[in-house]
Amino acid sequence: MKFRDIRLENFKCYGDADLRLDEGVTVIHGVNGSGKSSLLEACFFALYGSKALDDRTLDDVVTNGADDAEIELAFDHGGESFRIERRIRISGDRAQTAKCVLETPEETIEGARAVRGHVADLLRMDAEAFVNCAYVRQGEVNKLIHASPSDRQDMIDDLLQLGKLEEYRERASEARLAVKDVLSELRGNVDEIDDQIEAKEEKGLHDRLNELESARNEVAGEIERIEGQLETARETKQDAESVLDEFEEKRDEIDDLAEDIDELEATIRETEAERDRLQDRLATKRERRDDLREQRDELLANAQDAGDLGADASASSTGSDDLVEAVEDTVDDLREEDEQLRDDLEALNVEIQEYASDAENARERADELESTAAEKREEADDLDADLDDDEATLAERREKLDAIDDEIEAAKDRFEDAPVEFGDAEAHREELREEKDDLEDELADVRAELQTARSKVEEAEELLAEGKCPECGQPVEDSPHVDTLDDDKARVEELDAEREALEADLETVEDDIETATDLVEAEREADQFRENRDSVEQLIDEREATLEDKRERVERLREEAAEHEADAEAKREEAADAEAQADERREQIAEINAERGDLRERRERLESLADALDDLDGVEADIEDLREKRAAKADLNDERRERLSEKKERKRKLEAEFDADRVEEARSEKQRAETYVEQAESELEELREDRDDLIDRIGGVRNELDELESLRERREQLAERRDALESLYDEAEQLQQTYGDLRAELRQHNVETLERMLNETFDLVYQNDSYSHIELDGEYELTVYQKDGEALAPEQLSGGERALFNLSLRCAIYRLLAEGIDGAAPMPPLILDEPTVFLDSGHVSQLVELVGSMRDLGVEQIVVVSHDQELVGAADAVVHVRKDPTTNRSTVERGEAPSLLAE
Repeated sequence: MKFRDIRLENFKCYGDADLRLDEGVTVIHGVNGSGKSSLLEACFFALYGSKALDDRTLDDVVTNGADDAEIELAFDHGGESFRIERRIRISGDRAQTAKCVLETPEETIEGARAVRGHVADLLRMDAEAFVNCAYVRQGEVNKLIHASPSDRQDMIDDLLQLGKLEEYRERASEARLAVKDVLSELRGNVDEIDDQIEAKEEKGLHDRLNELESARNEVAGEIERIEGQLETARETKQDAESVLDEFEEKRDEIDDLAEDIDELEATIRETEAERDRLQDRLATKRERRDDLREQRDELLANAQDAGDLGADASASSTGSDDLVEAVEDTVDDLREEDEQLRDDLEALNVEIQEYASDAENARERADELESTAAEKREEADDLDADLDDDEATLAERREKLDAIDDEIEAAKDRFEDAPVEFGDAEAHREELREEKDDLEDELADVRAELQTARSKVEEAEELLAEGKCPECGQPVEDSPHVDTLDDDKARVEELDAEREALEADLETVEDDIETATDLVEAEREADQFRENRDSVEQLIDEREATLEDKRERVERLREEAAEHEADAEAKREEAADAEAQADERREQIAEINAERGDLRERRERLESLADALDDLDGVEADIEDLREKRAAKADLNDERRERLSEKKERKRKLEAEFDADRVEEARSEKQRAETYVEQAESELEELREDRDDLIDRIGGVRNELDELESLRERREQLAERRDALESLYDEAEQLQQTYGDLRAELRQHNVETLERMLNETFDLVYQNDSYSHIELDGEYELTVYQKDGEALAPEQLSGGERALFNLSLRCAIYRLLAEGIDGAAPMPPLILDEPTVFLDSGHVSQLVELVGSMRDLGVEQIVVVSHDQELVGAADAVVHVRKDPTTNRSTVERGEAPSLLAE
């Protein structure tokens, strides 16, 4: 699988972005917070929708202040092209999916759930499997190593579809338990049926059935006897009723005959009137026939004059089947000829469209080639201008190196008359600060002692001035305060001199500290100049390294531009040829359209003649039909007159046969028969009730016998099903064990393959003599072994080694899925989001080798989000992401990068 392009509108920090992604290694580059990871999240969201959002909601994908967001992802999979379009709309207080469509080569799928399911089937992985296999998201580089062995086992088993085997094993277990439950219930049913069979066999059902059938036969014989006598009475009654009915029928028939005679006479009169109306219609049709014959002759003459028909189609044969067939055949021929011309027109139109399409495609391709050539020339010119700038920059940076060296020497010159050497200024300043602190403490003590001494002298002088003690009134000349006055004054002078000396020393030390601070600043400036010098030297080295690559790139771009311009000219010639061919077909279409116009006029003339012939045939058929109808009605009236005569004769005979005495005798016999029938039917009803009761009881016994037989058959069926379920229980138990064993075997095979691939990948990118190999046990527990044999958990590796180890593990899992167990399988792009977070510069170089090795192993597309310059330099293509600080919107721009991975 490969991403082709991603288009965003109001997605997170993107207002409007459209990015094409090619094969090889693409690095998405930009400062932190510019929106690099959002591009990958958009691809992930396009595939799986809300399942790609973790704990976030659809509201989080819509740019602040916007009402909706659109994401469109085009990708190739299995040699076919697909496109997903999603639109998220803010409705009320929440966002919801307004549109989700997946276009496949065979169909269009709509709906978020249906699209997500189809993508999961297509890639053979859901959203969780996608991030566990192909998408190393930011901050999750150590996800697998931090996972517990059981979680790691579940992740990898799910990726390798081993979870299905566990699901099948659980299903087999559930089936086994279900069979056990059914089997237990079935065994209970068999025991219950055995009890029912035993209870019915104890009733003696066959003996009871024989007794009831004998009683039923006796009642049936009595019923048969009475029914015979009843039948005789009914026959007598029926004969009497027949006589009465016969005479009643005769009376009714006489009445009916009188009514029929009246109706026939009226019908005969109406039919004669109808024959008169048919005669009028027949005259009208004959006039219409004469008019149509004139119209036919005129149309036939016009057709012959125009050459539409041969000269043998004369008016004398008009109306004949031969003329109609000749006209129809000619119309059919003209229609077929017109259809052939129409087919030729359609073919020419298709060719015109094809030539026009070829011309348009050629022109578009020429435009693309010319645009590409212009871009490459522009890029070559830009690079050429950059070369001059780079060379000027190199000269400036070399001059800057000399200036920095002068600055460093100037800083060192400031130590020529200094009391310390260059590099010791900080320590010297600290010593001076300690000396200052000591002087300040000592000066404070002297000042306190001087204050005390001065107070003592002042007190003694005040006492001497008074002459006596103000408290006791005694003379003070010989008091202790006055006796030590001279010594105290001398101490004041001594302390005052010491204070002045300490203040002078403190001032000197402060001056020295200031001088030392200047020296420390000189050292700091020198160190800063050295760092600047190292940076400038590195920039010079990098600039010199890229100068030659840019020169080669300029030459290659100009060669490619010339090739594209030549190809564009060839495409324009192809377009001109295609246009000429299209013009030729247009001229042929004009000729065919003129020919079709002539055919249409001829066909219209012949169709008018055919319509006239059809109308004439119809009118003549109507005339013949009217003649036949009029003759038929005459025949009908003749038949009605015969029937009228017969009915009148029948009415006279019936009136002569009517006998009143015979009718009265028949009524008496009917009354006697009805009385006997009433008595016999009452007795029969009682006997039939007895018979029905016996039949019901016999039916009940027979039902019980049938139930007994059914129970025996049911018991046999249940016993057979019980035996089958016991066998099925054993098979389910064996199937459960088989799935478990198969999962264990496949897991061991996968573990061995994954361990081999992990060691190959880790050895390839981490060439360190400290480690010998990595082991992966059946529970997916990882162990790293040092050369001395000591085992280490991956958590004991350094941060960079651990991150690289995890990337190697993820790549090994990707390889295992891509190569498959039985052959190669299509995989999505390998996506690494900020994989260098925990890597130093050395480990970044190894990551570059890891990415290169995955590309060499056949990974068609690798997308890396990083701001690391080494990864940027190693890419086949670079996508620059920038955010406008004023609008807070991000934009993307593609750029080509020389690939170090190809070297």
